[in-house]
Amino acid sequence: MTSDVPVIRPDWPAPECVQALCTTRLGGVSKAPWASLNLGSHVGDEAAHVQENRQRLADVAGVDVHRIGWLDQVHGTIAVPLPAAGVPRADASFTTLAGQVCVIMTADCLPVLLCDVSGTRVGAAHAGWRSLCGGVLEALVSEVGGNPAELMAWLGPAIGPQRFEVGPEVREAFLLHDPGSASAFSEQGARVGHFMADIYLLARQRLAACGVTQVYGGDCCTASEPQHFFSYRRDGQTGRMASLIWLSDRS
Repeated sequence: MTSDVPVIRPDWPAPECVQALCTTRLGGVSKAPWASLNLGSHVGDEAAHVQENRQRLADVAGVDVHRIGWLDQVHGTIAVPLPAAGVPRADASFTTLAGQVCVIMTADCLPVLLCDVSGTRVGAAHAGWRSLCGGVLEALVSEVGGNPAELMAWLGPAIGPQRFEVGPEVREAFLLHDPGSASAFSEQGARVGHFMADIYLLARQRLAACGVTQVYGGDCCTASEPQHFFSYRRDGQTGRMASLIWLSDRS
């Protein structure tokens, strides 16, 4: 029953024709350790369970399951237009076609949804630290096109700054791009020489640098809420959530 599939709806002033949602771990058929709404086909779960979960997602979103543009995410910076043949190796997608769904899977990494204020273009990015540092948000903003000041972004559930411990090489990689990113790291890591990173702040900094200042969301912690979210950092073998954005038919 789709009524048993709880979803998070972004709280942002997007145009009425822009539809978006993010799943939790609840409402599916997968068994532990993927319980229950696992949407990832690459994590060891039974294929039939993933297929049923994806159909439930399509039902609750009210979209054609075949128009959900799944990606083979590789922690890179490529943004692809949808629709596309097969399952593209990419970490972001965008479209101008009504009914075509951009989707990102995560289990600690940051999903970023993007739309323009006129409701003609949407996109989604998988912003784990590697792809974020490499420039996946800049790539998506560039591909979506138009005036960045007329874009808005929503930051979906990701690992929070109190749980995201990283090594010094991660901090240095961001500082090489922007010394100002030092403000997103604190010297409170449990291990000597490690840092706690605020991936939400890092994303906001990157978006602001390319002209996107209307940014919403960014107030969850996947690792701290096992009842609601999958977390790779917390559990290792686990499921994947999905963040979706699409344009409804305005005719």
